[in-house]
Amino acid sequence: MENRQINFFKSKDFNTVLKPFKEGTVVKIDSLDSKENQKELKVGLFGWYAICPSKELKKNKLHYFSLYDEPLILYRDESENVRCIKNICPHRGASFFGGTLSDGVITCPYHGAKFSSEGSCQNIDRITCSHIVDNNYDNYAKRIHLSQYKALEKNGYVFVHFSKNSETDLNNTSENAPISNHELSDSGFSQEDYVYEEVIVDFKCDWSRIIENHLDILHIFWVHGDTIPDKEVNKNVLVSFNQKINVTPKYFESTYYYKNEPSKEFIRIKFIPPGRILIYKGDPSISRYLQVLDHIPLGNNKARVIVRHYRKFLKNKILNNLILFKETQRKIFYKIFDEDYMILKTQTYNHKMGFINKDEIKLLGEDRIINYFWKWYKKSEDKDEPWENINNDKNLSVYDKIIMKYPPEIKKLEIINNIEIIRKTFVRFAAPLIFLLLII
Repeated sequence: MENRQINFFKSKDFNTVLKPFKEGTVVKIDSLDSKENQKELKVGLFGWYAICPSKELKKNKLHYFSLYDEPLILYRDESENVRCIKNICPHRGASFFGGTLSDGVITCPYHGAKFSSEGSCQNIDRITCSHIVDNNYDNYAKRIHLSQYKALEKNGYVFVHFSKNSETDLNNTSENAPISNHELSDSGFSQEDYVYEEVIVDFKCDWSRIIENHLDILHIFWVHGDTIPDKEVNKNVLVSFNQKINVTPKYFESTYYYKNEPSKEFIRIKFIPPGRILIYKGDPSISRYLQVLDHIPLGNNKARVIVRHYRKFLKNKILNNLILFKETQRKIFYKIFDEDYMILKTQTYNHKMGFINKDEIKLLGEDRIINYFWKWYKKSEDKDEPWENINNDKNLSVYDKIIMKYPPEIKKLEIINNIEIIRKTFVRFAAPLIFLLLII
């Protein structure tokens, strides 16, 4: 099996001071906790992934996606429960793409096999075939069940518990990590106190590189300094930080403090495996904003990120709509992702082509959190082997157009958002002016 991730992040020089990236600009990290917490994460790559917002699951529509290149489907059954099945009909191995979903009953387009969790099957944790080809096959059909992964809804997300093997009976599944790890309330946030904007972005690069990028908070000074509307975050600001890292079995968290004001906090980053990152400032009970980033490993060099920016300010819907705050926020998100994208693609390319080796990577003081992540990732990948049964034939891209919703090359959602800004701006300003001229 291909070694999919780097294995050279073993630097012990955690207190190294960053050298200037460019003249006149310095970011430094010093350790506040000389004796690091020796605990380690207990959750690996198998666990709960936030796959999509709940609103994405439309009535009588199949939602196609993949995890580690395994083709999967989300939908709502006849009782409106969320189901996650393998996109493989057990009759002949065909895809359900092109088939139908009607009142929770899936029909395979190949031979008309119909699957539901009701009918003659008394175990609703199974999805059983009720009919195939003609009535003579009824007895045969009753013994055919779809393979599933456990799925549920929390905080407006659809979560899927990905594991080593799918099951035909969810009663046989066991969770290696509780879903409570992903509850915002478990991290001290009251979701009812916030409103949020949301974007979904797909990347054609290694998903672990995206997590690394989002854990590296200090790159925002260099890459996004001209985009983020914050006078304290730009390329010309001289900034030094102390960094404190807390590692527990459920998460690890890095808190950055201004070095010249040790009690003043800059930002916190919390990683909840296998793919969630929280970014916020101050104690969760009083934090004015929270950014939640969920990373989904669709497949080899295919990844999706769901971003929600929760906030306690500008909650008035009328004012929010008047100043186009939601659309403006989305525009900033898309620009930030575009700025990161070339870096992520070139990192992925350099690694996959073997151009990066141990001697060419020098971890500095800011990279302690990156080092924690890569140690966890490599250990989890070796233990869980999520790619073990995947045949990495690069020509097998039949699902790309189905699964990849928003490759940054296409920029479809960004274009739609920009058009919406123009339309709403016209309605608010140009239309009243035209009406006034007609009166005059």
